[in-house]
Amino acid sequence: MTGTVVVVGSANADLVVDVPRPPRAGETILGGRLRRSPGGKGANQAVGAALAGGAHTTFIGALGEDEAADLILLSLGGTGVRTDLVARTKTPTGTAFVTVSPDGENAIVVAPGANEHVRIGEAEAARIAAADVVLAQLEIPLDVVRAAAAARNPGALLVLNAAPSRVLPDDVWAALDVLVVNEHEAADLGGSAEELLKRVPAVVVTLGGDGCLVAERGREPVRVPGIRVTTVDTTGAGDTFCGVLAAGLAQGRPLAAAARLACVAGALAVTRPGAQAAVPTAEEVAALAAGEKV
Repeated sequence: MTGTVVVVGSANADLVVDVPRPPRAGETILGGRLRRSPGGKGANQAVGAALAGGAHTTFIGALGEDEAADLILLSLGGTGVRTDLVARTKTPTGTAFVTVSPDGENAIVVAPGANEHVRIGEAEAARIAAADVVLAQLEIPLDVVRAAAAARNPGALLVLNAAPSRVLPDDVWAALDVLVVNEHEAADLGGSAEELLKRVPAVVVTLGGDGCLVAERGREPVRVPGIRVTTVDTTGAGDTFCGVLAAGLAQGRPLAAAARLACVAGALAVTRPGAQAAVPTAEEVAALAAGEKV
């Protein structure tokens, strides 16, 4: 492993049920077997950085004192993520309610729980200061993102996956080095990558199965094509992408090169059910990348 990533973010227990189609408003439908698995954008991205991206990775988050927390810690530890700075609170671990349609598309509702209690103290700030890349999302309070940005080394990159979508204040925009959004989130924040570049030095817009667009100030945009695979479950694929992107940047790869590997990892992730359980290994990513000449 090379490069160091600190992920500051959320961790949830995912409650997943397969459905024949998304329910309409006011409708009850019958689904399949209920599955519980470790998830949460922050925890998923940490697994992606450590397992598929091959970077030294720490996860900073908050969990309850419950069985769900044990499930998440076991998954993180099993993939090589450092969890010594995960806080435990009296508030229950966050929970995500996920429906998955036959085409692999999902709909998710999150009850934040302990994620509202993520904090950056002295120990967390010291770990962040030693990182090459700090990766955050928006399932945690904005003040935590601010604190993580303030704690990082001046030479480190702050990557924000602006999901779930919300309005970002000016001081958060000013702290960002790389913004990662999907098309819907990009529209919510200002529209095109060209418009977003007025506020942040670099933008990656993920396009699902069509790959991603990489835009950096002073450079021509790069369109990274997607890889055609059979989709089983899209849950966590974007998180895998973000984790591998951060790992690639921590290893010194240019943004477009890191995004190419992230697209490969995301494509592999959708071929498997679950979030963290679907994250491929760095060897699997390298093998597919070589086959696709990425």
